[in-house]
Amino acid sequence: MLLENILRRRFCPLFVAAMGLLSGRASAQYTVIDLHPTGFDGSSASGTSGSTQVGIGHGAATGGRYHALMWSGTAGSVVDLHPAGFDFSTAGGASGSTQVGYGFGDATGGQYHALMWSGTAGSVVDLHPAGFDFSQAYGASGSTQVGFGFGSATGQSHALMWSGTAGSVVDLNPAGFMDSVARGASGSTQVGVGAVFGGPNHALMWSGTAGSSVDLHPAGFAESSAYGASGSTQVGVGDVRVTGDIYQFHALMWSGTAGSVVDLNPAGFEFSVATGASGSTQVGRGYGSATGGYDHALMWSGTAGSVVDLHPAGFDFSSARGISENGDIVGYGMSGGYTYALLWRPVPEPATLATLGPGVLALLRRRRK
Repeated sequence: MLLENILRRRFCPLFVAAMGLLSGRASAQYTVIDLHPTGFDGSSASGTSGSTQVGIGHGAATGGRYHALMWSGTAGSVVDLHPAGFDFSTAGGASGSTQVGYGFGDATGGQYHALMWSGTAGSVVDLHPAGFDFSQAYGASGSTQVGFGFGSATGQSHALMWSGTAGSVVDLNPAGFMDSVARGASGSTQVGVGAVFGGPNHALMWSGTAGSSVDLHPAGFAESSAYGASGSTQVGVGDVRVTGDIYQFHALMWSGTAGSVVDLNPAGFEFSVATGASGSTQVGRGYGSATGGYDHALMWSGTAGSVVDLHPAGFDFSSARGISENGDIVGYGMSGGYTYALLWRPVPEPATLATLGPGVLALLRRRRK
């Protein structure tokens, strides 16, 4: 363990890749990194961008309260984003140097407020708009943040979009919808869900205005919702009837229209949901006979048959929540009743390993001597 600790501190990027391959802790494509910090009882990661991961944790280190957290690829890199004057905070999304989430406390009059950070607790920006009782932010892309709010300004929960300040808020709730929530963003696209007046929930897509909304709800599904986006791809879930009054939730993927829907639910699964996307890759979770009835983190490449089970050894449950542009996947695993923030990092291609491998192995040999 001393050797591992030395290498973690001095050569962490190479160490993670090498030890993942040597110890067999990785799947064929990914190495699993436990982000759970010292002094915490539970943690979970929900969003990622570049080399940054964000989420939530609680324990002795936080006085037992839930705090928004940020990591840079290791448990030891954790940064507590919890702002002064708050009793609760969580971070759910990231883009570049920006992190988003929400919190409440004396500073907010006990109401949830959408929040934005730039890497430190002190950098917090309260995005809560005038005329709202509460608000929450879930995702970000570039200079845009998305979520929802409720108050006298809306009368119902409305999907919202910001550009870095409370005053920049844009109400995305489309005509014909009673309420809505924006869950994710990519470039100029925002995705989420809305409830039709007198009807079910429909997956929605916007391009920055309420009038730009596109109803992604596919034929044959009772309800649907979108959680993430990447380029021209949107991902989420739909509730489909399998027989009689029995419904199953299936992970779904769209390309900008309801008719473009692709059912990602794999064989042997009774439930699946896609919560994040990057390029041609989608991530989420699912369970069924193929998993022994336990939630497993999943990854797809555009079809149900392309599914990869990312579930790490030693965990009872797992879930993938988001994926960054460099292929890092974040989520959580549960073991022994405790939840641990996890990072799945791509294993270098063979050509890269051929270059890095001998140096890392030589380093290991020198340290053993």
